[in-house]
Amino acid sequence: MRLSLALVTVVGLATAQLGCDVGKFTVKTTSKVLLRAQPSLQQEADYEMARQAIPGALKTVEGFWIVDPDNWRLTKILTEGYCQYGTAFVEDDWEVAKFAKDLEAIDYHNTRATKMFTRCLNYALKTLGPRWQKELFETTEKVTKLIKDTGSGHRFELLFAGLALGSLVNHNLTRVEMISYLSTVQLMLERVVEIDKQAGLPANKAHAAMPHIALGMLHSARALSMGGDPNLARSHFEMALKITDNKMLLARTLMAYRIGLQTNDRKFFHDQLKIVLETAPSVWPEQRLANEVAHRKARRYLSKEKDIFQ
Repeated sequence: MRLSLALVTVVGLATAQLGCDVGKFTVKTTSKVLLRAQPSLQQEADYEMARQAIPGALKTVEGFWIVDPDNWRLTKILTEGYCQYGTAFVEDDWEVAKFAKDLEAIDYHNTRATKMFTRCLNYALKTLGPRWQKELFETTEKVTKLIKDTGSGHRFELLFAGLALGSLVNHNLTRVEMISYLSTVQLMLERVVEIDKQAGLPANKAHAAMPHIALGMLHSARALSMGGDPNLARSHFEMALKITDNKMLLARTLMAYRIGLQTNDRKFFHDQLKIVLETAPSVWPEQRLANEVAHRKARRYLSKEKDIFQ
């Protein structure tokens, strides 16, 4: 009887242990499939379908991540996923609210955007490691050295950490302490560009173009009188277009809108947006969703052209 009880106990403990291992093993196997399947959303042609599908997909991946938080594949999917969801959908709602001058909606979508980009940043920092988690918000000297010491092995996380932090600043402009991080964002993005010059561009052309789009946004964020630099901004946007063989329509859409406003150049604004709308989103099947977002923005900007250039 005692022997039987002992056997039952041992078997029970072994089963419990095996169950834990099976769970992690399942997640590891699934994560490989999820990473390979990720392009399906980037290739989506239906904006609304993607809008409805992505939150559920992200929460499913996050559920797997809770089971295995050290799984780098899941962390990578979540890092990119939350930044891209925030940019393509939450910020789109925010922009609609801004044009409508709906203050309540603007505040609501600012709050949502802050949550999305905070998640993106946190996942990126997890991969970047403890030093980044500790030193990112310390003195300028420490942050500068931290960024300089980051090599090509962390190019992906550095890029998305910079994108996320820049977006967090943009959605919290009423908080003076947040604006001070813009210089950190610029250093991070410039380090990514430097890595690309040293190690070569990544195979993913969209990822290769992203730091240039972000730097274009950064240098076109302020008026000339406030230190903005439209020439530098344009050079970055055009580099993004060059890298993607003019297929990343979002780079041209943002260039048209941001530099058009910054320089009060209505013709540039109109002509560039017209080029976007004359180019089919399917010109780059691998980034169809991003091109659909570009068309959506281009139509919105052109519909507001008279109001923008009063």
